[in-house]
Amino acid sequence: MADVLFLALRRLRAPLIIVILVYAISVGGLVAMPGSDAPGMAGDLSFFHAFYVISYTATTIGFGELPGAFSDAQRAWVTFSIYLSVIGWAYAVTSIFALVQEPVFRGAVSRNRFAARVRRIDKPFYIIAGYGQSGTALAHAFDEIGMRSVIVETRPERANRPEVEVYGAPPPCLAGDARWPDLLVDAGVRHPLCRALIVLVSDDEVAQAIAIGTSALNPQLPVLARVHGALAQTNLESFPNITVINPFTTFATNLGLALSAPAVLWVEEWLSSVPGSAAPRPPDIPRGHWLILGFGRFGHAVAATLERAGCTWTAVDTNTALADEPHLQHSDYSVDSLKRAGIENAVGIVATTDRDALNLALITRARKLRPGIHVIVRQNHIAERSLIEAAHAEVCFVKSEIMVRECLQLLMAPLLNRFLLQVRVHGARLAEQIAVRLLTELQERVPYLWVFDCDAHHPGLSDVLGGRTEAPLKLRELMIDPLEADRRLPAVALFLLRAEGGGEHEFMLPDPDMTLQHGDRILFAGRHGVEALQARFHLDPSPLEYVRSGVEPARGWLFRRLMRARRARTARLS
Repeated sequence: MADVLFLALRRLRAPLIIVILVYAISVGGLVAMPGSDAPGMAGDLSFFHAFYVISYTATTIGFGELPGAFSDAQRAWVTFSIYLSVIGWAYAVTSIFALVQEPVFRGAVSRNRFAARVRRIDKPFYIIAGYGQSGTALAHAFDEIGMRSVIVETRPERANRPEVEVYGAPPPCLAGDARWPDLLVDAGVRHPLCRALIVLVSDDEVAQAIAIGTSALNPQLPVLARVHGALAQTNLESFPNITVINPFTTFATNLGLALSAPAVLWVEEWLSSVPGSAAPRPPDIPRGHWLILGFGRFGHAVAATLERAGCTWTAVDTNTALADEPHLQHSDYSVDSLKRAGIENAVGIVATTDRDALNLALITRARKLRPGIHVIVRQNHIAERSLIEAAHAEVCFVKSEIMVRECLQLLMAPLLNRFLLQVRVHGARLAEQIAVRLLTELQERVPYLWVFDCDAHHPGLSDVLGGRTEAPLKLRELMIDPLEADRRLPAVALFLLRAEGGGEHEFMLPDPDMTLQHGDRILFAGRHGVEALQARFHLDPSPLEYVRSGVEPARGWLFRRLMRARRARTARLS
């Protein structure tokens, strides 16, 4: 608000001075004009009456001659004052209109409104720097799950899009450069409800500046930054609160898993997909010789993955500025060049160029030469999705989808991310066990995921975790329906994290007979509604007593007293 007021006063300094001078001259002259001594005629006017007359005269309200009829001298001066004030007000109003049209002033007003909207947010929110394809998809994903977001975008045409897009709660959006620290503060990096900043700008240098600037302003705030180059990734990984996401590397890693440990990738995609939807099919990526059409950053990442998996590859690119490599052919994408690259012996192609129409043409050309070849394609623009769908590729790389999945996984389910990393470490054998458990308990549907906190501060767990009961809490007891003790909840305990001895211990697929302790966090996967049933164990001790005994315990004060009296009487008789 101070910026807007300062800018307005500075731009309107001359008009304000002119208006003040007009009023001063008009009031002073009217006081000096002689009045009349005749009855019913106004005499000499005081400064108060003169200011009153000039005020309604200059603003064209026109009350007439007050407090009495003016003398000719007074009327002559009022006539002069009318024209003088019209000129002064016309100049002032014109200056105000010019100020309102100035981009600097409008930007200051927009920023002031933006900062005010951010300050009024009363729910946890995330800041998104960059409103391109990935930023748009992530903002809508946050909106669908009931989370708020704040958007900062450099391009004004993009920054205006949230106003016309369909949101349950439209996010505050500002057109500005997020590299400026004061703009980041306005966006809420120091707001107590800000949970993280996600950097989704296209330039790695800008992404580094935003991420490092945020880390300096609030070292405790988690930052997720999308970068594409190795240097930027190395620079940002030095900061403990910054998590780097390289979509090309992420996709290449998944491709490597599909080649070396398909069960691991299947479990990852199964648990990361939309809950309630059909489970994804196990990946089936053939081994052998591959053609990489386009050898940019994405092509390099894919090539490195294929080499680690023991596959051979040949890259074709028209850019002669690329450094010579044994597997790279500097050529066009003609039929002859594909034949020289060995398409007759290839098991698959990867179309990685930055033009969707060209990728579709390359896939069509390759299929004519080798029908049934496995196809991986890169989608660059969401507006050209129909071109990619026409390719009927087995695998499609969409950067925005990868970013949304990675960000949601890191921000909304950090325990899931930790679990999946351990699945990669343990390999295919554990992944197959998880898949069998999911198929047995949940059938071929994507489960809902939640974390159950074993916290002694919850009323329902205070006694059992505080050691005030004879039997400790077992994991299998949380798997029983608190409304029907003879029914097992359709859920699977995937992961248990325990803080003990100054460190953290991880348990994959924990045993149902495992004894739980205060501070344990358990990742569950189950059907819709199971989380709400399991949350009953937090509310009061009755559900736990019920699943242990199979008898509904007394809940009211009177019934508890009667139950204790009955137990005491039984004890005396025995």
